[in-house]
Amino acid sequence: MKSNGYSVISLEQVLREIAPEGLDGPLPPVHLWNPQNCTDIQMQIRADGSWWHEGSKIKRERLVKLFSRILRKDPDGEIYLVTPYEKVIVHVEDAPFVAIRVDRLGETGRDQTLAFSTNLGDVVAADAETPIRVETDPETQEPSPYVLVRGGLEAKLSRPVFYELAEMSEAYEGCAGQLGVWSRGHFFELGPAA
Repeated sequence: MKSNGYSVISLEQVLREIAPEGLDGPLPPVHLWNPQNCTDIQMQIRADGSWWHEGSKIKRERLVKLFSRILRKDPDGEIYLVTPYEKVIVHVEDAPFVAIRVDRLGETGRDQTLAFSTNLGDVVAADAETPIRVETDPETQEPSPYVLVRGGLEAKLSRPVFYELAEMSEAYEGCAGQLGVWSRGHFFELGPAA
């Protein structure tokens, strides 16, 4: 036991807990972990999706992917890296993920599915549980599109992905003056028809 009262835990023990089947196995149950220890080690996810620690970019892709699997957004609105033993505040400039690809599956229109791939290997299909949303800057009128990945964690759509969605967009009588896209029977507004 350390002098601060916390147990000394090996990296191997932590890895067994958070990724028992490796980085391609199921996501760890971060929603069940409620560690007492919470720290701020100057971990940051920048708007471009890059991860930084104390001002230095984390270049090890496997480490970043591991970290991305233990992210959690708590009711206080903060995003944390969570293990059974501690949680670490992550300062996020925009969104923790970036959607770098969209694929349209099935018949075009109401029955199609839009599947988004993130910079860290997550794939999510837009639907009622994982919606697409667009925020518009009130001053510049520039759109910022997002898709929910999991547990309140979103991916910002990269510019090319948003342009692809704009090309797929259509008007829908239930949303007068708005263009949007269908996915799994749900219509997601992208912005006003110009």
